[in-house]
Amino acid sequence: MAGARRPVAELIDELVERIGTTAYVSACVDLLEGAPRERYVEELRCLTGHAWQPGDAVLSSSSWGDFWVRSWGARGLLHVWDERATPAVVAGLADEHYRPAEMCLKVVARHDVAGAGDGAARLARHDLPRVRAHAMRALAVVGDSEHLAVVEAALDDDHVDVRRRAARTLEVLARRLDR
Repeated sequence: MAGARRPVAELIDELVERIGTTAYVSACVDLLEGAPRERYVEELRCLTGHAWQPGDAVLSSSSWGDFWVRSWGARGLLHVWDERATPAVVAGLADEHYRPAEMCLKVVARHDVAGAGDGAARLARHDLPRVRAHAMRALAVVGDSEHLAVVEAALDDDHVDVRRRAARTLEVLARRLDR
């Protein structure tokens, strides 16, 4: 299959092998924090699977908004995690655009990111059901007793996926918090 794009996970593994975990995580954090895309073209090729050649739409913030760059930085942390990324991920939960915030919720759920409970609880009230559902997943991992009311409120959410996820989250929290 000529011209088929390679899986991003493979590209990331090769990038980490080439530049090392420390440089990789630093690049992802910088991107999540808003670094210009031009600074990390090589890394973004691997994080996105796009070619990033002159004339490619991903090079233009008018075609691919800056929120995508922040999202790709967060997504990179799904694949390779280091605790040094914690402050950036916690801050990313308050991103002005839902995509980086949603991706940070996924990172929180996968890597048990310390200090992310309050940010996840805030996103449990987001306009988009998919963000609320990811907030429930994150709260299942990092939520504490002060977040129970938020999860219980989601049992009455307008969207069935959020209600289901809230019910599962309450079960997990009951075990985790020994309630």
